[in-house]
Order: sequence, then C-alpha cells, then structure tokens
Amino acid sequence: MRDVGDVRLDAVLLGVAPPVRGSVEALTGERLAVRRPGRVDVHAQEPFLAGATDRPVLSSLDLQPHESAAVAPDGGFVVAGSAGLRAVTPWGAVRWELPHDPWHSGHRPPRPPGAPAVSPCGRHVAVVVPTLLADGDRGEAAVYDGPPRLRYGRDHLLLLDAVTGRIRARRPVAAVSDRVSLCWRADAEAFAVSCWTAWYSWTTYWVRPGDEGMEVTGGTAFHEAVGFLPASSRLLTMRRAEHLTLDDDRYELAWHDVSDPSLTETYDLGRLSWTPEEDDFADAHVLDATRLLVTSDQVPREGPLEHTHWLLDAPALRPLGRLRYPVPVRGDVVPLADGTWLTCDKEATHHWSAG
Repeated sequence: MRDVGDVRLDAVLLGVAPPVRGSVEALTGERLAVRRPGRVDVHAQEPFLAGATDRPVLSSLDLQPHESAAVAPDGGFVVAGSAGLRAVTPWGAVRWELPHDPWHSGHRPPRPPGAPAVSPCGRHVAVVVPTLLADGDRGEAAVYDGPPRLRYGRDHLLLLDAVTGRIRARRPVAAVSDRVSLCWRADAEAFAVSCWTAWYSWTTYWVRPGDEGMEVTGGTAFHEAVGFLPASSRLLTMRRAEHLTLDDDRYELAWHDVSDPSLTETYDLGRLSWTPEEDDFADAHVLDATRLLVTSDQVPREGPLEHTHWLLDAPALRPLGRLRYPVPVRGDVVPLADGTWLTCDKEATHHWSAG
C-alpha cells in the first residue's frame, strides 16, 4: 500500500436481494442477465434488485452444455455452439444460422472459448471463430481430439449483420484461442476483442466497425480488455502476472485511446502492495466515468489473507483507497454502469455505492 497507505473508504449499502443461482451480468437498458448451466434469463434490473422472490423474466433461452450466448438489445440472443452460430428471437424463433469449422477443444462436443458480443445499437455481432486447415497446410496448432488429427490456423474475427447473419468483414487474429472476451463501446462506434492462448497470454485489438467492413485501429499484448470509459474513446485493459517472463511479470492497468494508439497510460498495481510478490489482483471494473474498482487477494502485514476491493480515480488511474464494507463480501462483482455495483455470493446479492 505504498501509494495510499491504508486509506479506507466506506461502501454504502443500497439494498439486499436474495442470492442468485448462477452468474449475473449487467446489460444495456437497465437489464440483468442471469447465466447458469443450460440457461440464460433476462430480468428488469429494478424489480430484480428490489428483493422480490418472484423475479419476472423478460426473456430466456435454454442452452446445450457446450453453448454460450450473448443477449441482444431487443431481448433476443446470439448463440455460439461447437460448429456454428445462431440468432434467436426473444420468443425462441431462429432468425438465422451460420455454420463454421468445429472448435479446437478437448471437450466433446467442442466448446467455444467465449460468447459473441452484440453491439448496443443491435446492428452488429462481433465473434471469433476457428479455422480448420486442409491436409498439407502448415498450421499454428495441432489439436489431438482423437482421430483424425486436426490442424488449425489462426482464429478469425468476424463482424456480422445482427439481423441477417451476413458476414460483413473477416480478419485473422494472432491466436488459436483458449479464451475470448469482447466488449463494445456504448455508442457502438468501437469494440475490443481479447484472445488468450496458453504460454502466449492475451492479444487484444480495438476495432472500428462499419456497414461493409471493420478497421483494426490498434492493439496490445499481455493485456485483456476490461471496458470503455463512458463518453470517451479510452479503453481499459488489465495485465495479470502469468509467470511467462522472468523480469517482466506484473499486474498492471492501462488506458488506451482507440482514436490515437500512441496515447497510453499505465498503472502498476504492485504499488498498492506492501509485498507485491505475494498479492494477486483478479479483476478490474469500470464503475462510471470517474471510478474503477479492482479486486485482489491482499496479504496484510499481520493476519490472514484478505479479499480486498480497491477504488481508483478512473481518468487519472490513481488509487483512492480500500473499500470498507459493513458486512462481509465475497463472490463476483457486477458493475451497473451508474457508479454502483453488486456483490453476489451464496448468501445474498448486495447493491453498493461509494458514497
């Protein structure tokens, strides 16, 4: 805690709701998605957080165990499967289907490494798909899923028309991905894609979409995209220590200006620690245009390991202090894009602000 000492900031409890079976994701239009194996439900945010035991469902979709889905602004879904994509209306009708090569995965059937992402305007879908090579072609990776031996080239990033499924643009990415994450800017004028490959870490690109194509305007390595700062062209990324390099292994946040790739600001999260080699920083979240929340497992000077939340000034990447909660908090953090956030664990769903 070299930068802020042991400054504590009180978190304000705004409400308590019943626990959620599954993971929670904040959506546009003051909606929440609840994901659990085999199903995704979409709820209106206000009644969900009001604590009602009977939470009304706006739309829902049953999934196969190997599938993942993104929720569209109209309540429909875009589903990634083992060898194709499909778009589904809020009432369950299939809008379109798009087959692709089977995923390189040890699972049976193969699982995609991440969900697609639908733009906030509802016009575009961004998705990463695999590239299976023909016999004799030199590839990036050989995958042993049982006979036959399959050889893959670099994955491809696709930009699709969300209404028809037509491919508007395609380009290779520098990865045969084990994990993929995508995020859109609120005005749908830019998005970021991050692909993680074992022993190579993350490769991230930021992209400008269009009706007939897309332009990659910049990128970075070792950092995963977290989200865009509201009403700006700045993208937050996070680097995690992965023990890939001897002298350059660290936890770090960075701002990238997607309109000017030469502009980058960084903050070494080790500056929050008394013992940087012992602390782990898990995730970062954009709360609003002024604040970030970073989660970590902190080793104090005395006592047991502490699960810690840090509050940072967003534009300056400057730490403000550690959050002090009136009740124990565990589990996932879900930012709601209005400066407040949820903590979700097996006992309850808590709604918080920083005062």
